[in-house]
Amino acid sequence: MENTQKTGKVIKVSGPLITASGMAEVHMYDVVRVGEKRLIGEIIELRGDVASIQVYEDTAGIGSGAPVYLTGMPLSAELGPGMIESMFDGIERPLEALYRLFGDRINRGASVPSLNREKIWDFVAAAKAGDKVTGGDVIGTVQETEAVLHKIMVPPDLKGTITEIRSGQFTVTDTVATLKTEDGEEKPLTMIQYWPVRRGRPCKEKLSPTEPMVTGQRNIDTLFPIARGGVAAVPGPFGSGKTVVQHQIAKWADADIVIYIGCGERGNEMTDVMNEFPEITDPKTGLSLMKRTVLIANTSDMPVAAREASIYTGITIAEYFRDMGYKVAIIADSTSRWAEALREMSGRLEEMPGEEGYPAYLSSRLAEFYERAGYVKCLGSDDRSGAVTAIGAVSPPGGDTSEPVSQATLRIVKVFWGLSSELAYKRHFPAIDWLKSYSLYEPKMREYYMNNISPVWPTLVARTKAMLQEEADLNEIVQLVGIDSLGAGDRLTLTAAQMIREDYLQQDALDQTDSYTTPRKMFLMLKVIHGWYDAGKNALAVGVPFEQIEKMPVCERIARMKYTDEAEREETFASIADDCDAQFTKLMEEAVADE
Repeated sequence: MENTQKTGKVIKVSGPLITASGMAEVHMYDVVRVGEKRLIGEIIELRGDVASIQVYEDTAGIGSGAPVYLTGMPLSAELGPGMIESMFDGIERPLEALYRLFGDRINRGASVPSLNREKIWDFVAAAKAGDKVTGGDVIGTVQETEAVLHKIMVPPDLKGTITEIRSGQFTVTDTVATLKTEDGEEKPLTMIQYWPVRRGRPCKEKLSPTEPMVTGQRNIDTLFPIARGGVAAVPGPFGSGKTVVQHQIAKWADADIVIYIGCGERGNEMTDVMNEFPEITDPKTGLSLMKRTVLIANTSDMPVAAREASIYTGITIAEYFRDMGYKVAIIADSTSRWAEALREMSGRLEEMPGEEGYPAYLSSRLAEFYERAGYVKCLGSDDRSGAVTAIGAVSPPGGDTSEPVSQATLRIVKVFWGLSSELAYKRHFPAIDWLKSYSLYEPKMREYYMNNISPVWPTLVARTKAMLQEEADLNEIVQLVGIDSLGAGDRLTLTAAQMIREDYLQQDALDQTDSYTTPRKMFLMLKVIHGWYDAGKNALAVGVPFEQIEKMPVCERIARMKYTDEAEREETFASIADDCDAQFTKLMEEAVADE
């Protein structure tokens, strides 16, 4: 596929940035091969016949006069069967195949097809000869894993009539169908599509997101939900639990496909993902989570420039599965490392720096990534819809979210899960600060919650937020004059807020039962806590001492309710509510009798 004709020569080397002359024939974002080792690079600037090339590999040994080879293609992703369960680097080279060829160290200039050319797939035709098809139409299917039915689609830019198609066993490069275009040209269709990673895949229409992507994390789903097809940011200082939050979302989120991008993070974090994901039982299928996951590993010891490519490669793969009608969650850890790569390349290009040395176009680049998420009507004759939900971690130095990457991200995303090192030090997981975080999708999903969880769910959530805010205000008074200065009503509020924090919002990611909570169980838990609080206010009104309310035996059952098995939730929570009513009734009767 690549033209090996020499088209230019290197005139300057500056780390991952190489300048070459004699490049009049190339276009922006074309892929080139640099030097005799044929290192992969991408054109990022053109001035006459001089091109600036961002090289995605170590440029040691490349000197002035080295040849540059033209491929004539933009940086593109190979899309087709074989991506699920795979781990790629930032430019979609399969790491397992590279390991088999080169061992522990990837040879510079290594070129391996992204998809296995030898594996045989069972292709089941869904179209027949004579069918008129357009871009996005499904012409056949392949059972890629037990959890994913891979739909083979007509490329978005083609339409015409199927002249030949057959079911059978094929490799990804075999012709499975022949398409006669409107111009009369016969085009062979294989199971591979190529798509430029910097260009979003088209759709019929972008829809307004109205349904939540359930993550099973009570803090998120209750207080700061994300819509299916929405965008969220997870900023926080080192050690506050960004990676753990993203791992939990990848494991438990209501998504058909998970794309996890380790963009410039430490290698041991991706090792954790590689070790954990195959062992996790997917709650949706009962199979390994890897049966519906694609991993892109671009760790901190890999070339800095490849961080940028990994983000675009990941979102392109996500859009491809979205076009099949799947709900896709893409997790990027972290976009700060990507922004640092932009800053380095901008500095080497000697561009005018923006704030803190980041390029002036930082915001627009971030927006280009996040706007490719969304809930869409897919291309094709049938009425398919798909979604890409994008969640990006941000790693501001010292947790200072006033720095440029955090601020640029906040202007784009609709959900902000601000992590707190203070909560993390208290071992409160997830360490999402309820006083700083927000979700702008909540009003749009109100009707969904009322119809699918409970008509009183929005009211319960609003009361919960108000109680947590009131607790913060009361704590300021307590710090000044002590807890004894508060009245019984305020102390009851503090106790109820503590229940919400410790018995509801705090979640044990390592406990099999508590790691994931269904929306129904969340509703029952909140209902119990608010029921206790309302009964407590009634008890105080008839003279029950606060100390007796605080020491009620039912409080211990409330503290343990998060560990209730889903199969027993209705019976257990009804029992706790009955217990609560009986104990309060007894306390109130005793208080009235004493009077």
